[in-house]
Amino acid sequence: MSAKSTNILIRKASKQDISAIFSLVEDLAEYENALDKVKVDVDYYIKEWEQNTFHAIVADKDGEVIGTCIYYMTFSTWKGRCVYLEDFVVREQFRKHGVGQLLYNALLEESKTMDATMIRWQVLDWNNPAIKFYEKNEAIIDKEWWNCKVYF
Repeated sequence: MSAKSTNILIRKASKQDISAIFSLVEDLAEYENALDKVKVDVDYYIKEWEQNTFHAIVADKDGEVIGTCIYYMTFSTWKGRCVYLEDFVVREQFRKHGVGQLLYNALLEESKTMDATMIRWQVLDWNNPAIKFYEKNEAIIDKEWWNCKVYF
């Protein structure tokens, strides 16, 4: 694996990475002007990690987690086993150095080992850098389906 930034290790996350992963999620929420919408904390992440609720791949530069893909298994009644990419974030100073591509490629490979038929995710309509990245990687950006949710 290579990136313009040297010494990038792409690996599966461990429990010791959860605090750094949570910090990246907070960075993403701030980028999306939604930090006030984060209603969980790092202790919640640790509890859910221990219950195998989600998985993550991290980009590690010299012992520092600088990016992550957070994902979990889901199911499509039409396609079978799927991976849902919940969050994909690289620290701002490491963007445009190939780190995101390394993470994305690792997620593709991990999904194949999980016998997934596809990966699904969402992207905000105003996030042009992310949209361009996904288009470059030949992702299908489906504007037909609307998102629905219910909060408890």
